[in-house]
Amino acid sequence: MKKILCCSLSFILTMNVAFAWGVTGHRAVGLIAERHLTKKAKNKLKTILGPERISMVSTWMDEVRSDSSYDYTADWHWVTIETGKNYDASPKNPNGDVIQTIERIIIELKSGKLSANKELEYLKFLIHLVGDIHQPLHVGCCDDQGGNRIRVKWFREDSNLHRVWDSDMIDHTRLSYTELADAVYLPSDSEIKQWQSQNVRIWANESMDLRPVVYDVGDGKLGYDYSYQYLSHVKKRISQAGIRLAGILNEIYG
Repeated sequence: MKKILCCSLSFILTMNVAFAWGVTGHRAVGLIAERHLTKKAKNKLKTILGPERISMVSTWMDEVRSDSSYDYTADWHWVTIETGKNYDASPKNPNGDVIQTIERIIIELKSGKLSANKELEYLKFLIHLVGDIHQPLHVGCCDDQGGNRIRVKWFREDSNLHRVWDSDMIDHTRLSYTELADAVYLPSDSEIKQWQSQNVRIWANESMDLRPVVYDVGDGKLGYDYSYQYLSHVKKRISQAGIRLAGILNEIYG
């Protein structure tokens, strides 16, 4: 199939039209994390979150986009790493990015110096952003706004490449988030240990490595064939995000 190749230009991802995983995907990430927490971490998180669960707060950072007081977080959902470069060699967004933010929040949560309200807020940020960075198009390379400018058809309906990876492929399965969490790639114990030992930069590199897959859109008429080939990548990324989120939370609170 003809491939649309990434260019090496920097881009600014307009996040009011670009979400990651949608509600179902983010909640599946949260539920997978819940299943891999230590008992100590579960108890501590219950104290912090109160009646809410990780799966339910996983979409909070997208929901507060309507609150202008959170406009400063808009660029935290994504990062640009140009093709052929690594993160350190790529231009940095002065407003921050998903890698900077995850690394900073982990340090601040580990410090134990945050107020209760700030700790809750940072925890919600972390839960969401670990999901975001595992969506390949949130590690951008091009001037296509993370695939939002690449218009495609999804089963003859207008869509764009970003939306296909966020939600179209997931929604087409007609799985709830709990069913999706059961249907994702199931890692071995050794894989879980390996995934949880890898840092944020490696997660971003994995998303970059999927670019040839993501942009393999041919004539832009996507449906069964594209989903058959690449839904497994979506499921694995969701699994990795949940497992790694649990690893971080166990490290902080376990």
